[in-house]
Amino acid sequence: MGKSRTAPNPDIKPEQLLGGVSPETFLRDYWQKRPLLVRQALPHFSPPSKNPLGPDGLMRLAMREDAESRLVCQTRGRWTLEYGPFGAERLGALPRRNWSLLVSGVNLMLPYGDRLLQAFGFMPQARLDDLMVSYAPEGGGVGPHFDSYDVFLIQGHGRRRWEISGQNDLELVEGAPLRILKRFRPEQSWELEPGDLLYLPPKYAHNGVALDPCMTWSVGFRAPSSHEIASAFLDYRQDRLDLAGMYSDPDLTLPRHSAELTPQLLGRLSEMIQGARWTARDEADFLGTYLSEPKPHIFFEPPARPMGLKRFADRVASRGLRMDPRSKLLFIKGGAFFINGEAFRSPAGCRQALVRLADQRRLPAAPLPDALLRLFHDWYRAGYMWPAGEN
Repeated sequence: MGKSRTAPNPDIKPEQLLGGVSPETFLRDYWQKRPLLVRQALPHFSPPSKNPLGPDGLMRLAMREDAESRLVCQTRGRWTLEYGPFGAERLGALPRRNWSLLVSGVNLMLPYGDRLLQAFGFMPQARLDDLMVSYAPEGGGVGPHFDSYDVFLIQGHGRRRWEISGQNDLELVEGAPLRILKRFRPEQSWELEPGDLLYLPPKYAHNGVALDPCMTWSVGFRAPSSHEIASAFLDYRQDRLDLAGMYSDPDLTLPRHSAELTPQLLGRLSEMIQGARWTARDEADFLGTYLSEPKPHIFFEPPARPMGLKRFADRVASRGLRMDPRSKLLFIKGGAFFINGEAFRSPAGCRQALVRLADQRRLPAAPLPDALLRLFHDWYRAGYMWPAGEN
C-alpha cells in the first residue's frame, strides 16, 4: 500500500494554514504558549463555491435533532443561553443585533466541514475534537471568556473583532449562564476578515464581536480533565476485574473493642484491594478505547441495503474507501488498533494498510487482502466506513 504519510486533506497544506510556519515550528513556538494570527490562511474561504454553509444553512442545522446547537443573546447587559434544536419560528423572531447561534459537530453533518477539520491532521487525531460554526449579526458574540482547550478561529464571511488577553485573572461572573469573565483587560485587538485565522492557547482570554453579519468556524481540541480520565479508567477496570477469594479470618481473636477496625482486619482488606492492579498495557488499551469512542449523542447509520462481500471488494478495488466522518481509528505503535471504542488486532500482513487508513482516513483504489476486506466489510455494514463515492 506504500508508506503512510499524514496528509488527510492534500488541498490545504499545514504551512498554508499556519502562515508559512512549519508544523514543527508551530508546535515548538506557539502550541499552548502564545497566539498566532494568520492573514488569509484560507483565501477564498467565504464564496459559496468554496464554503457551502451560509447563515440559512446553519439555521437549518440548528433545527436538527442530532445537532448540538446553542443560542446566546445579550439584552441590556444580561446574557441568556438556550439549547436547541430550535424551531423556525424561534429563529425567525430573533432581533437584528446582539445574538449568536452556534452549532457544534458540523464536521459530522457537512462533508466540507469534515475536510476542513481533517486539514488539521498534522495534529494527533486523538486530540482533534470537532468543528463548531457560529453566526452572529452586528454586535453578536458570547462575551469575554476563555476556553480550556486550544482553538483555531477561522473567519468565514463578514468581519469580527477579536480582543485577546494573557491575563491570569480568570474569575467568572457569578450566576451567569455562560463562562463570562468578570474582569476582561484586552491586550491586543484585531479585525478578522474572510479567510483569516487566529490560534489561541488554552485559558487565553478572548472576546469576539461581530462588526457586521458574520460566521466563524472554530476547530477545537479535546482536553479531558485528570478527574475525567481517572474516573473513566476506574470504570473501565471495574468492568474487567476478576478477583478470586473472599474475606476470611480463621485466626480471629476476641477484640478489646468490638467497634474498632483492628490493624489485622485493615491489613487483610488492604491486601484484597491491592489485588486490583493494572499494567501499562491495561492503561494503553483503556486510552485507545476511550479516545476513539464517539460522543454519547453520535450514532452510526448502517447502509439500508448493504452490498455483499464480493460487490464490496469490487467497489473498493475500483474506487477506494473512506472513513465515515463519525469514525475514529487510532493505533498504538507495535500494538492494538482501536475504532469507535473497540479494540482489535491487525490481520497478518495488514498493519501497514491500517496505519495508512488511520492517518489519512481513506485508502486509494486497489485490491485488498481477503482478511482486510472481511474486516472492512464488517465496518461498512456497521456504518463505520464507505466505498469512495457512497453515502
